[in-house]
Amino acid sequence: KLSLMKKFLFDLFPVLMFFITLKVAEKTASAGLWLAEIFSAVGLAVTVKPDLVPVMLATVAVIIATVIQVAWVKVKHGKVDNMLLISAALIVLLGGMTLYFQNDGFIKWKPTVLYWLFSVVLIAAELFWHKNLIKAMMGHAMELPELVWKKLNYSWAVFFILLGILNLYVAFNYSIDTWASFKLFGATGIMFVFIIVQTLMLNKYLPKEDSK
Repeated sequence: KLSLMKKFLFDLFPVLMFFITLKVAEKTASAGLWLAEIFSAVGLAVTVKPDLVPVMLATVAVIIATVIQVAWVKVKHGKVDNMLLISAALIVLLGGMTLYFQNDGFIKWKPTVLYWLFSVVLIAAELFWHKNLIKAMMGHAMELPELVWKKLNYSWAVFFILLGILNLYVAFNYSIDTWASFKLFGATGIMFVFIIVQTLMLNKYLPKEDSK
């Protein structure tokens, strides 16, 4: 349980850094000076609107945290998971565009792009290569009828599509604070609920001792 908690917190590390930096920057008068120094260090001589300073600093923080996360996995395990690399690439790309164009819309799109990419991969693997990725990940832990595996695969695909839509709705209809809170607590909570619901639905297929 402790190792699972550590992994969970490690996976959330960039999101936590974004959230914490945003909150601290909103309450720090010198946040604008920090951002100016960071921009100057990378050769960007730009003036950021005061209301965008917190989210810009938070974007810098999430990029740095992501690079650290990838580097740590590489050093620790010698190999970085493809999905982590894709997520990191999206953060660096969209985060960089956020900073360069001074438009927080780019970083707001990152979760949705990643969720929809998950969905496309799940569906494409099933349709074109007849490979159920959910079964590939979970098949060692349980035995299910093929129809159930297929339903499980598509349910995750639909879930990611809907979660991506929800992220855009919150991102572009509420404040940056609300969106940051949703990313950290809302999306994570929704995913936990979805997993619990699926576990309850699959309980009848598990051996009696496993279900307990």
